[in-house]
Amino acid sequence: MAAKKNMPEDPYERLANAIVIQAAEDCRAALKRIKRNPKNRDAVDEALQIERFFRSGWYQVLTSVDGEYMIRRLQEEIRRSESIRGKQKFLSEVAYEQTADSG
Repeated sequence: MAAKKNMPEDPYERLANAIVIQAAEDCRAALKRIKRNPKNRDAVDEALQIERFFRSGWYQVLTSVDGEYMIRRLQEEIRRSESIRGKQKFLSEVAYEQTADSG
């Protein structure tokens, strides 16, 4: 049986890690959609929901990685990715614009 590199043996720890990794992947995908189309309300809503998860007590139970750090890191990763036609709006700007548009 081949040893799995850096894999925790505790199934609960593996599950917790998988949840955090999936949330990061989902956030990354939503941020990319926002970068391509800043008016995509579904992507903005999804990204905001995932940010709430990263700030939640449940997230803190799952990992010791700071949720605010995770959010900043993901946003910076997308910000540094290949620019799409010069669009540089990010989640906080888009959410503010949508709030202003609807009210």
